[in-house]
Amino acid sequence: MKRFGFQNPTLVSFLLVLLLFISNCLASSQNDDVNKDSGSEYDRVPVQVPVGLVLDLGSVEGKIVRSSLSMALSDFYTVHNNYKTRVSLSVRNSHGEPLLALASGVDLLQAVGVEVIIVGSSFLETKLLAELGEKARVPVVSLNSPISSSLSRYSHLIQAAHDSSSEAKGITAFIHEFGWNSVVLVYEDDDDWRESIQLMVDHFGENEVRVRSKVGFSSSSSDELMMDRLRKVKGLGVTVFVVHLSELVATHLFQVAEKLGMMGEGFAWILTAKSMNSFHESTGDTREVMEGVVGFKSYIPKSKELQNFTLRWRKSLANDEAVGLEINRLSIAGVWAHDIAWALARAVEVTRMVNASSSTLLEAIKENRFKGLSGDFQIKDKNFLSDKFEIVNLIGSGERGVGFWNSNGSFSNRRRLSSSTRNKLETIIWPGGSAQSPNGRNSGEIKRKKLRVLVTSSNRFPRLVKVTTDPATNIVSAEGFCIDVFKASINPFNYDVEFILWRNGSNYDKLAHALYNQKDKYDAAVGDITITSNRLKYVDFTMAFTELGLGIVAPKERSMWVFFQPLTRDLWVTSAAFFVLTGIIVWLIERPENKEFQGSWSEQIGVIFWFGFSTLVYAHREKLKHNLSRFVVTVWVFAVLILTTSYTATLTSMMTVQQIRFNSNTDFVGHLSGSIIANASLTGPRLRATNTKGLNTSQDYAEALLNKTVAFIVDELPYLNVLLGEKPAQFIMVKSQCTTNGFGFMFQKGDELVHNVSTEIAKLRTEGKLGEIEKGWFENQLPYTTDDISNPITLYRFRGLFMITGLSSAFALAILVILWLRDRWKDLVNSVNVFISRLLVHFRILLARTIHPSPLDDHIGESVVQMGQGNRQ
Repeated sequence: MKRFGFQNPTLVSFLLVLLLFISNCLASSQNDDVNKDSGSEYDRVPVQVPVGLVLDLGSVEGKIVRSSLSMALSDFYTVHNNYKTRVSLSVRNSHGEPLLALASGVDLLQAVGVEVIIVGSSFLETKLLAELGEKARVPVVSLNSPISSSLSRYSHLIQAAHDSSSEAKGITAFIHEFGWNSVVLVYEDDDDWRESIQLMVDHFGENEVRVRSKVGFSSSSSDELMMDRLRKVKGLGVTVFVVHLSELVATHLFQVAEKLGMMGEGFAWILTAKSMNSFHESTGDTREVMEGVVGFKSYIPKSKELQNFTLRWRKSLANDEAVGLEINRLSIAGVWAHDIAWALARAVEVTRMVNASSSTLLEAIKENRFKGLSGDFQIKDKNFLSDKFEIVNLIGSGERGVGFWNSNGSFSNRRRLSSSTRNKLETIIWPGGSAQSPNGRNSGEIKRKKLRVLVTSSNRFPRLVKVTTDPATNIVSAEGFCIDVFKASINPFNYDVEFILWRNGSNYDKLAHALYNQKDKYDAAVGDITITSNRLKYVDFTMAFTELGLGIVAPKERSMWVFFQPLTRDLWVTSAAFFVLTGIIVWLIERPENKEFQGSWSEQIGVIFWFGFSTLVYAHREKLKHNLSRFVVTVWVFAVLILTTSYTATLTSMMTVQQIRFNSNTDFVGHLSGSIIANASLTGPRLRATNTKGLNTSQDYAEALLNKTVAFIVDELPYLNVLLGEKPAQFIMVKSQCTTNGFGFMFQKGDELVHNVSTEIAKLRTEGKLGEIEKGWFENQLPYTTDDISNPITLYRFRGLFMITGLSSAFALAILVILWLRDRWKDLVNSVNVFISRLLVHFRILLARTIHPSPLDDHIGESVVQMGQGNRQ
């Protein structure tokens, strides 16, 4: 659907107008077949109800459906000749083109005024006409198009098809019945077939049926292409194939498979219901190639009515030149077309009744209940589904029924689908003429295919990858965490792994180039290989099997003065000053009246310091008598509470997570020598390290950190996990952001093992086995890590607290001074007056001596002073 771009409603509307013009041009070349019952006994002519039929009349399926519908309507009105309505078919040929089908639909609505549109099995044609029917509010009936979630949103669409869910369960149960667990899925690379196979693929995955490979073919696929792809899947060793192809492509496939010896003993081929339902034209020679194939086909119960209709239908073929002589049997879609025709004829009559229970034709169609050629006709959730399947075995030019699959989850070998003979199938003749069921493996699998794997060989981190070469046999063996994960994820696919030493150092970009340029020598590469965008240009990576990102490791702090670190130096000094200041202010307030703040000067100084610092632990024993001192102490105790709790929290954090103080201009940073990832991180905007030092092993990391050659190590998490696993008590890690993609395994571009191995890695992680492998190689539990670094508390952050404390103390001092001045105001005024009087006397004497100096001045001055003192007394 995406290739046509019809998900945009505006575009669809535009196309409808455009195609209306096209359809008018095509209308003259289309044929309208009108089935009229001339034997009516009514005085007036029955009402003609137009119904559109859009089919690919060049296909066998289209011809069968058209002839079956016409004959079914003729039969219906022969039986119900008293009906007041007649369905008249207006046929349009889509030629298998979705756009032409849409144009035909527009023409049928505009020119003919059809009330229902019937469309064939094409998924795209069904989707386009369903969109058209939704806008025109006209029912659209699809015959044998795949059930899809993308079609469920169309409320006016009715689908007649087999139940894909029941089919998927049946084929899965059939595979389990013979003890197989791996299959190869061969499908047709076409929209119709891709859409209808997805449900089966999902069901296989949910029920432990591994799809080892999915191979797509089209009608244009050459013999060479088919042979090449079949040889590859044959090399996998799986001999069970689920085939989802049209008749044309399937017959071509089986002819090629026979040339490759894949239609002999030991192989099993299973055809899906859509494939079996499409078989019409196979000749005897073609069917002989398919001998031993097993197929699921929609079950149609045998009845006299079906036999009678089929005989009459075959006789009618000779008189219908449009059908052709190549058709020799009625298809499943033809049977469904018969029942749909009867349902439409009934619904059309019901909606024209005076007291009709159904208000619309769509509701009338849904409410139809009758016994048709396909069994009980009933539409549920807009679908007429066939959920019963017959299992047939192709023998010679014919087929033999070997059992049935019922929707209740049971096999039966009786035509009455009871569950009393559960899980019973008749003997199947497999390819090669053997009645012995294949074991799902061939001799090629017993031999096991060899996988040539390059392995990194630096041995710098042996817990990740360690490679040794036997000097006698020159056989390379490998071990380590990466190797164990690779073996566990490749083991289900039954490969013999041959390790090949990579001798060109730690530049894994060159490793990717080597794998890309030497496809004939290497199949994969494993080791401590990081997934990067540059390497993905040349190879495919599996999903990551390690943690993602870079980390920083530093030695744990062991200083005896660690308790000073939660506060900065200026905050320590300021706090101490305020302890003393609080003691002084309280002493000034309490000293005049409180005996505990009196005594000798040494005692009073001791009380000042004791009281100030005792508030730190709320241990001051002196009883305060003045409200001002209580106010000052209350504010200060609140400040002390905040300081102590913050100090405790920061110290606790620092004792748990080591702070890393990094100065990019002076500190040396260690990294793995030759690591492109580490180098890129160190020169990036987050670190911008100017002094770096390359190291090679985890032991080098430990020594450099302990002897303080480097301040810390920056590297990918898997390497740091090795260091922390070896020495967890000495180092701590702070994770950075996920700036790398982790380690993955390299494979050739397009190799199906990429998906398979990725699936196994995901399964290992989900089941906890990946964690067990990691724990086995990194024995010690990794220490606590965090993304945050604890910083000391600064004076700047608490400046508001000290401002409040200082202002409260200043306020108390101001009140204290005001009260003191109030109590001693008269004495202060008298003292000021005496002082001013003395100044005036001295000023007069000085002035007199200056103007009239005399020896008597001294005596006079003294007398004046004595007189002044006498007056005061």
